[in-house]
Amino acid sequence: MSTARPSMFQRSRSANPKEQLIHVLLLCCALVSILTTLGIVVVLLRSAVYNPGPKTAFFEEVSLGEFLTDTRWKPVERSQLSPEADQGHFGIWPLLSGTLMVAVIASLVSVPTGLGAAIYMSEYAGPRERSFLKPVLEILAGIPTVVYGFFALHFITPMILQPVLKHVFGIEIGLFNVASAGIVVGIMVTPMIASLSEDVLRSVPRSLREAGYALGSTRFDVSMRVVVPAALSGILAAFLLAFSRAIGETMAVTIAGGHKVLFSVNPFEEMRTMTGYMVHQSFGDNSADSIQNKSIYAIGLALFVITLSINIASQWILRKFREVYQ
Repeated sequence: MSTARPSMFQRSRSANPKEQLIHVLLLCCALVSILTTLGIVVVLLRSAVYNPGPKTAFFEEVSLGEFLTDTRWKPVERSQLSPEADQGHFGIWPLLSGTLMVAVIASLVSVPTGLGAAIYMSEYAGPRERSFLKPVLEILAGIPTVVYGFFALHFITPMILQPVLKHVFGIEIGLFNVASAGIVVGIMVTPMIASLSEDVLRSVPRSLREAGYALGSTRFDVSMRVVVPAALSGILAAFLLAFSRAIGETMAVTIAGGHKVLFSVNPFEEMRTMTGYMVHQSFGDNSADSIQNKSIYAIGLALFVITLSINIASQWILRKFREVYQ
């Protein structure tokens, strides 16, 4: 009776202690991200949902319904002794509206710009041009976000938005506004869309391009009607990842977006985002057991759920609509 012989990889791993050590080290590296994510989830749930210790969590004092439906945000301690006192408002919509407006404006700026840059580098640029544009995009992606915030504050708003809106539309806006924050975040995430989309476009087989040229199509027709549809799933996934990145941006929107907690759809008003609120509240003088401090974790949990949902959706789109070529 014959027995199955171990594979070459199994024999080399069992015979070489170094391979076993490398295997364990690589496994530990792979587990770091999982353990870090689990740690973040535990911290957020412990401070926002349920705390088994003597301290109460945020949602043990504030109902989930109020958090999701109220349109006012004013986190103050609720007094059980004096019902006439201000009991505060804990609706997430003022912070969520500012966050979504920044992300939408950023998408309107970054999607056409990033996709256009990706199509140019993939279909039009020669090797010399591509070798120049790629490092430039990487440099743009490596600029600290706080620099983008001051760029919006000292260039985009006073030199672009204010003169254009005042002389063309007769609208006067302040130095802090959501539109400026959205534009600068769009510039920030453009390299991500360009890089990811270019990789996807270049992975489309050359035979599809040659078939289009054989039918008499121009380079533009081949790019827009053959290559882009073939890589559409990867492009959509790149857009969703960039949208998630725009939602989680912190310093640029904190500096440029302003400090007012306001539920509005006007992009030219000063509004605070979810991440901006977390930054400002973290530097406050509230105690660790105060409702203001607990609200940071509630906002963080909501932000975590939103970005996680977007990332899951991008992965689903990538698997569902991926084109497989032989």
